[in-house]
Order: sequence, then structure tokens, then C-alpha cells
Amino acid sequence: MKSNKKFFIGLFAIAILFMGFQCASTEITSAKLYIQQKNYDKAIEVLKKEVQKNPKSDQGYYLMGVVYYEKGEYENMLDSFEKSLAISKVYEKEIRDAKKSAWINVFNRGVSLFQRAIKTENADSANVLFDRSIADFNSATKIEPDSADAYKNLAFVFLSKGDNESAIRPLQKLIDLEKAKDGYKYLGEVYFVMGTNLKNEGKEKEAKEYFNKSIEVLSEGRKLYPGDAEILLYLSNAYMGAERISEAMEQFKAGVESQPDNKYYRYNYGVLLLGAERFEEAEAQFKKAIELDPEYSNAIYNLGVTYLKWGGYLNKKAEEEGKFSEEYKEKYRAALPYLEKAVQSPDADANSWELLGRVYSVLGMTDQATKAFEQADKMRK
Repeated sequence: MKSNKKFFIGLFAIAILFMGFQCASTEITSAKLYIQQKNYDKAIEVLKKEVQKNPKSDQGYYLMGVVYYEKGEYENMLDSFEKSLAISKVYEKEIRDAKKSAWINVFNRGVSLFQRAIKTENADSANVLFDRSIADFNSATKIEPDSADAYKNLAFVFLSKGDNESAIRPLQKLIDLEKAKDGYKYLGEVYFVMGTNLKNEGKEKEAKEYFNKSIEVLSEGRKLYPGDAEILLYLSNAYMGAERISEAMEQFKAGVESQPDNKYYRYNYGVLLLGAERFEEAEAQFKKAIELDPEYSNAIYNLGVTYLKWGGYLNKKAEEEGKFSEEYKEKYRAALPYLEKAVQSPDADANSWELLGRVYSVLGMTDQATKAFEQADKMRK
């Protein structure tokens, strides 16, 4: 980063030398001197006089842009460069080099500030660093409007700060620029989370609007990236949030039929079937997903959950019919090996251990149940 800046300033110094032999106004001559002395405020002062006296001074606006570059005032830099180019293309190469150097400066600084923010434990200090990082990445998007990297990083800073709504614009821009997988994935997730939050607040109508936006974005992303697990997961969740279950069933059933060895289609179709209490069909999809990938932790866990919910359904049905049946315990026994394996996964949480504890309790395995509940409590603490 420093070498780029030195290179640019070195070229600028050579240009100053050769321009010295040209007929220049008093203001231009003074500005060059002030720039060499790094007295940027005085340089701006005389350059403003220059362009006021001579509105067609391409050199005046160019030098003004250089000074604003040195001061880190990038919007003023861009405005000055644009005015110079509108008059002539004499300084086009120098302006292009300066903008490239400025982009590198603000982008790298934005990355550094973001890294500091996520390592900072104090929330207020972290937010200050996030805001400074956001300002730099915003500057980067203005300097190079077609730079996807700047929009991607800007979105990630907003998401890390917890400002999901502000992340929408840069994520959409990321999609517009290069149909990026991350753009579809994170924008779909943002809409899904916003819909979920509204639903939890009892705002059902507004929630569905966001779920439908999520479906629209993720469906487009799925066409380009049909095997991405996260796109498929949030798409199935968004369909459920929007209560478009039958449509989701058709979509994922078609996915399974077209790509029978795609474990992600199998898994997400299984999730939808489980939500509809079609236990036997859900069991088949999860089993196939595990057959394709024996270490697929999500499928392993959800197969255990399928047996657990299936058992609960059978028990409730028997009670409603006034029958005594222990058929449901068979399903709990079937759940046991999958839940035991699931809690060994690095992704296992307190809820996983609690579910396992419940199964142990129903099956009369008191010691194992106690240990599982203790582990759940420990993880929560």
C-alpha cells in the first residue's frame, strides 16, 4: 500500500518539474509550491482562486483533486477529478492512478478497522471501529463503483455490527455486479431473519413480505448455485415462514428427482416433510442423505428428531383413543443412536443434549439422562 502511494507521488513530482517550464498562472505556481511543502490548506485556498478566475482550468481541478487525495477527503477528490476530466482528458492517466491508489488506501484501512472491531470486547469501542470501517468501504465504493470486493466487505461489516437492513443495498449491488453466491446467500438470509423477527413481534403480514423477498432472492441464487447447502436451507426455511409449504414441497421434491445424489436436496426435503409430520417420508430422505454422507451431522440430528417427534405423535394419538401402547418407545429407541452421535458433533448445543436427556428419561435410562441434562446446563452456562 505504501509503495503505491510513493510511486504515485514520485510521478506527480516529475510532472511538477516538467510543468514548471509551461506558462502557468500565479495560483498554479503557488499551489505546486504549497503541495511540495505539504501545506495542503494553503494549496486548496489558491486553487479555489485559480478555478474561480479560470473555470476551464483542467490543471487547477486536477491539482485540487491531488490535494484532497492527500487530505483523505475522497468525495472532494472525486468531484475535482470529474471536473478536470469534463474540461479535458490531459490528466486522465494521472487521475486513474490516483483513484487506484486511493481505493487501495481506504480498502486496506477498512479491512484493518474491521479486524480490530471483531477482536474488541468492549461493545462501544467495537461499534466505533465498525463505523469507521463502514466509512472507508463506502468511500471505496464511490471511488470504484464497479468493485464487488468493496460492496462485499461493506455488507459484512454491517452484518457483523447487527445492522441487517443496511446490509441489503451492498448485497444487492454484489448480485447486480457479478451474480455472486455470497450475495444471494446473505441477502436471502437477511430477508429471512428480518421476516422471523417481525413474525416474533406478531407482525404476520410484514413478516410474509420479507419471507417472500427471501424466496425470490434465494430461488434466483439456487438456479446458479444448485448445490449450495446454505442457499437451499434458507430457501426451505423461507418457504415455511411464508406458509408456502406445498410449493416448497414441489420444489424440493423436483430437486431430489433431478439430483438424487444431492444430499442437500434430500436433507431440505426431509425437513419440509418433518414439518408436515410426514414422518416415514422424512425418515427416508434423511436416511438417504446419511447414506450419501455418513458424517452429515444435520441429517443425523434431524433423523433422531424425526423418530422423537414420531414417537410423541404415536403416544398422543394412543392417549386420545384411550389406548395403552408402548409403540412410541420403539421410535425413541430408534432416535437414540442418531442423537448420541449428534451430540458428538462440534456443532452440538445445549438443546441437542437436552433432547438426548429426554429420550434417556422415557427409556428409563436414569443415569445417562442425568449426565445429558447436566451437560446441557453446563453448555448454557
